[in-house]
Amino acid sequence: MALHPELQAVLDEMYRSGVDEPTPISFVDRRRAHREMCLSLWPSPAVMSEVRDVQLEIDDRTLNARLYVPPGDEGLALMVYFHGGAFVVGDLDTHDGLCRRLSAVTKMPLISVEYRLAPESPFPAGVDDAIGAVRQIGSRTAQFVGRDVPIIIIGDSAGATLAAVAATATRDDDFSVAAQVLIYPTLGPEMVTESSHKYGKGFMLENDQLRRDYEAYLGDFTNHIDQRVSPLMSMDLADSPPAIVVVAQYDPLRDEALAYAGLLEHFDTPVEILEAEGMVHGFLILGIALPSALAILDDLAAHLHRLVEAAS
Repeated sequence: MALHPELQAVLDEMYRSGVDEPTPISFVDRRRAHREMCLSLWPSPAVMSEVRDVQLEIDDRTLNARLYVPPGDEGLALMVYFHGGAFVVGDLDTHDGLCRRLSAVTKMPLISVEYRLAPESPFPAGVDDAIGAVRQIGSRTAQFVGRDVPIIIIGDSAGATLAAVAATATRDDDFSVAAQVLIYPTLGPEMVTESSHKYGKGFMLENDQLRRDYEAYLGDFTNHIDQRVSPLMSMDLADSPPAIVVVAQYDPLRDEALAYAGLLEHFDTPVEILEAEGMVHGFLILGIALPSALAILDDLAAHLHRLVEAAS
């Protein structure tokens, strides 16, 4: 399928504005610009029964998080969400619209977690935050939603890396994980697949920028085969939670996502792949600029309901 026509118009406008050229601004300014852009794309977010900011006390630090409870909450599971942003940008506000929409279509509550960002807090800060958040929320779901339910670990892009690592790290913990959902995940800094060569420039996610962001994220840590950095290098994924992997046709990260799905299957983990034809990396965050892309969330919701029912 050709690039979606709505998306082609978005990309044309972005590249007319010079998105493919590195912009010498601070991370603080970059985060502010990213937040403003994301908020502009979700002017009328889905209405929730409850939206409440909460704090997670993990070891010696406090993480901000946001709980969404949808109308018609069916009480099936509690989703734990980690936002994308190449480990250096993104927060609760950038993904507020998407998290509301996901909670609404699944009819499940969701907690979005604001983990520490690089370069101020380089690896493994974000990974440690993700694992700690999953452990705290998974073992205390009644504290957040008034009942004991399984959790679903979800992330997009860099957040999907954190979700994958957390799902593996907590597989022997004493709480139920019904599924892990990896939405166009980045699974290591190498970027040597065919899709990275074909779509690494001109399709929204730029390889050169992602490499620079990985450098900021990893800092002095150079062991790229550490499975917390590159889940594709994992030597043991046995007993991982069932997975849903969402890929976009024109995403440079598409091939590594499919390779990770294959690796999970090698360790007998059930995997379902949802492919968004005609789409690029990050398409779900585009909101009103790409309304037809959000249809995949309805498909994702149906798959999640089946997995939760199978786990109960």
